[in-house]
Amino acid sequence: MPDCQLYLISPLDVSGAFPERLTRALDAAPVAAFQFRVKDIDEHAAARLAAPLQEICAARDVTFIVNDFIGLAKRLGADGVHLGQSDGSVGDARAELGREAQIGVTCHASRHLGIDAGEAGADYVAFGAFFPSTTKTTEHQAELELLEWWQQIMEIPCVAIGGITPDNCTPLVKAGADFLAVSAAVWNGDEAQAVRDFAAAIAAAGA
Repeated sequence: MPDCQLYLISPLDVSGAFPERLTRALDAAPVAAFQFRVKDIDEHAAARLAAPLQEICAARDVTFIVNDFIGLAKRLGADGVHLGQSDGSVGDARAELGREAQIGVTCHASRHLGIDAGEAGADYVAFGAFFPSTTKTTEHQAELELLEWWQQIMEIPCVAIGGITPDNCTPLVKAGADFLAVSAAVWNGDEAQAVRDFAAAIAAAGA
C-alpha cells in the first residue's frame, strides 16, 4: 500500500502571524502539499499574502497549490492549482501553467467527475466530504468504497477531504487515500501537535 501523505489547506485568514504558524506546522512532521485558499480579496492582495507562505513551502520542498485562481497561480509561479467544478477547465489551467504544474480537481462524491478529470489530464482528484466539515458546507457525502474503487481502476492519486481529523482518518488511509486534505483539524488548535498526530495516525493505519 502506498504511503498516504498530508495535504494542508489554509484557513481563509492567512494574515498576521499565520506565516509563523505555517512554519511550525511544516516543521512538525512531513507535509506533501499546502493549498493557499482565500476568498473575496483581489489578486494583488492575495499575491501579497501568498508570497511569504510560498517561500516557507519552497524552503521545505512542500508543493504550493493555489485554490481556484489560475491567474494567481501563474502570477506567483505556484506549483499548481486546485479547481472546483466551476473554476475553469483542466485544459485551460494546463495551457496557462504548463506541463509541470500540478492540477487538482474537486470531484465531490462522483465517480463520473473523477474519471472526467483524469481523462482531461488532472494530476489528482479530490473526493469528499467524508465527514461533516466545519470549513465549508457539506453538500456531497462520499463513501469509503469510492476510494477503494478509484485505486482499483485509476493511476492518478486521490485526495480525501472533509472533516478529517487524526481520530477519524484511519479508514480513509486503509481505503486507499493517497492524500488527506485537512484544514480545521490543524488550524483550530496547536498546528504542530495536530500535524504530528496526523503523521502518527497515518503511520499506524498503514502499518
